[in-house]
Amino acid sequence: MAITGTTVRGAFDPINEIAEICKKYNIWLHIDAAWGGGLIFSQKHRAKLNGIERADSVVINPHKLLAVPQQCSMLLVKNKDILHQCHSKGAEYLFQKDKYYDSSYDLGDKYLQCGRKCDVFKFWFMWKAKGSSGFANHIDTLMELAEYFEGQIHERPDFMLVSPRQYMNVCFWYLPRYLQGKQNVLDYGAQLHKVAPQVKAVMVRHGSVMMGYQPLKTLPNFFRFVSQNSALAKKDVMYILDHIAEIGSAIFK
Repeated sequence: MAITGTTVRGAFDPINEIAEICKKYNIWLHIDAAWGGGLIFSQKHRAKLNGIERADSVVINPHKLLAVPQQCSMLLVKNKDILHQCHSKGAEYLFQKDKYYDSSYDLGDKYLQCGRKCDVFKFWFMWKAKGSSGFANHIDTLMELAEYFEGQIHERPDFMLVSPRQYMNVCFWYLPRYLQGKQNVLDYGAQLHKVAPQVKAVMVRHGSVMMGYQPLKTLPNFFRFVSQNSALAKKDVMYILDHIAEIGSAIFK
């Protein structure tokens, strides 16, 4: 399996390299493109998905990057008969073979659930309304905003990147003054681990900013800026960082 856009860091696997291994050993290649798959609409950024056409199956969640109303997830398969072969129960009282229309459109005989909501209509309606260019503008705006956010982190001594940005995920620490330049102190990680939860608690109580935080393996808790709202502007980025710094200064005097 390859992933295009991991949940925390927004990392992308090298699809073509993985596809070569799968081809050599006759392995099914599934791509989890739930978060990153929408980049296919952007001429500027779709190169991150190079090789995705070699997959046997792909999952894309339009309700994530493309901001389609939840829930909207798609499973795409290269072999159009594989789902029927795997899940069909041949229930003749539901799926007759002598219907006047092409019975291959009876999707219920291709899924475990049989009957289900037609969630893909939400994606289809939005696509019709915005067009491919509308999705592209949405994505390009979000990528520019993430780049700006990352640049602001570099310029502020009370913030530090966890790792260079690969996608829209900007992972960072807020550094209280007493921790700045103290990375070599013995309990630095333990002290830093306590910062994000306390800042987040104040933001939630104020109803000001909703931003997630998490640890990752041995890394202490850090914030993760991710947005699917292309109406956000640079002033909103400034507000978020200023607000975190203001709260942090009040807590960690």
